[in-house]
Order: sequence, then structure tokens, then C-alpha cells
Amino acid sequence: MTKRKINVLDYSSDILKALSKGILLTVKGDEKVNSMVISWGHLGIEWNKPIFITYVRENRYTKAILDKTLDFTINIPLDKMDTKIFSICGTKSGRNIDKIKEANLTLVDSEIVSSPAVKELPITLECKVLYKQKQVLDNLPDDIVKRDYPQDVDGTAVGSNRDPHTAYYGEIVAAYIIEE
Repeated sequence: MTKRKINVLDYSSDILKALSKGILLTVKGDEKVNSMVISWGHLGIEWNKPIFITYVRENRYTKAILDKTLDFTINIPLDKMDTKIFSICGTKSGRNIDKIKEANLTLVDSEIVSSPAVKELPITLECKVLYKQKQVLDNLPDDIVKRDYPQDVDGTAVGSNRDPHTAYYGEIVAAYIIEE
């Protein structure tokens, strides 16, 4: 298995198209690795560095790990995401199951960060958190708060719930495609 280095900007269109359908955010905690499906994010340049911004709700298991490790990988399929991976990593909580095992994912050691890459989603961005900011719901338009943060849905619910997101600005410190 090799890692072919890429210029992330050359793949920006592929990354953003995949993001709109769902990609994986992977973190490594003290006890286990967890992946979750994300479909909100940004790819760009800030502070003269390539950055991937991801958003994680306050009550997510992934957030507790991310706040300790301050690094993550973004894992993107070359084609479309396998429906089994999407189903497990997008609807289950890592608090309750081992999503890596359940989704039959193969972890690959990263080059720089502690969080691993995922072989089945070979386009990999290794990210170190440079900045994080909790969103303030009072600063959002009412229609967005009502649609994306309904206050009558428990914070542990899968999908939309009352919890705001924390934006994590990750410097992309390595980018590559995992190849056989």
C-alpha cells in the first residue's frame, strides 16, 4: 500500500462534490477510533495555509475525542461512498458501537497526525486544529435555527438536533491518495 501525495487544491472540486453527498471525519481517542459522516465543511486558504473546516455538534462522541486530540483526517471516496459505511457512520453513535469494526473499515497510519486514514475512502486530508469556535445560534437567521437546530429534538438524537456546532479549522498538513 502506498500514499500518492496530492496537491489538495487540484482535488478541490472532487472533495467538495463528495462532501455534499457525505464523507468521513475520523479521530483517534484514547480508547478507540471513531468516524462520522459529515456533509458540511469548507476547503480553502486562511492564515496562508490550506484549511479544511469541519462542523461537529456539541453532543457528539466525535467532538469529545476531537477536543482532546486536536487533529483529524478527512476521508473521501474516489467514487461514491459505500452505503454500508454511510449507514453505520452516519446514523450510529461511537459511544455505543465500534463503527470501524461494524463498517469493516481498514485503518492506515497517518504520516503526521494521530488520527488514521481509511483505506476504503482513499483521498485523505490530515488536519491539525489551529482554531475552533462554537456557533452562536442567536447570530443566525431564525429560519436556519428552526430548520437546523430544532429545540424540541434531544441533543443526543442522530441528525438535526438542538445543539449548535463547533467549527474546527484544520490545517491540512498532508494530503494523499491511498493506493494498493
